[in-house]
Amino acid sequence: MKISIKNMVCNRCITAVKSIFDGLKITTDTITLGEVETKNELSEAQLGTLNAKLKSDGFEILQDASKKQIERIKAIIINKIRQADLDDNFLLSEFLSSELHRDYSSISKLFSHNENVTLEQYFILQKIEKAKELLLYKEFNLTEISQKLGYKSVQHLSNQFKKITGFSPTQFLKSKEKKRIALDEV
Repeated sequence: MKISIKNMVCNRCITAVKSIFDGLKITTDTITLGEVETKNELSEAQLGTLNAKLKSDGFEILQDASKKQIERIKAIIINKIRQADLDDNFLLSEFLSSELHRDYSSISKLFSHNENVTLEQYFILQKIEKAKELLLYKEFNLTEISQKLGYKSVQHLSNQFKKITGFSPTQFLKSKEKKRIALDEV
């Protein structure tokens, strides 16, 4: 049985969800971002108990098809950015169309209608959160970060960073309050 789960955005989420399933003695075949496949069908009572436990940990079973699709889109985007290997010719439209085997305009309309933000804006917000993370780790300089996140120049990254956060990357690092946003809240 395939179960779509909202707010699974990282490997720790997979571990947390696995722990919930194990705690409820529900055997799983696979667990990936946004989806769990169980060995057996679950009863309505089991699904209710599972959903209550998931909700207490910030997750939720998705029943609506469009919501499942949106969570899948988010998981694909987050996973791509997490890898930090975007080249400067990366096109979100081509990538999502290829991954989802759907026309980009329909993907974009679905997302924008349900999330009140465009796919491109969501993608930029995710890239800026990744830039914050990489800046705070201090493993890479700004030029390397801009290359990893697919920016054509440091200036382009800096401009988007300032537009989103209100700070330049340098100001962000110097500020006492280094606000990061959880990926599932972007």
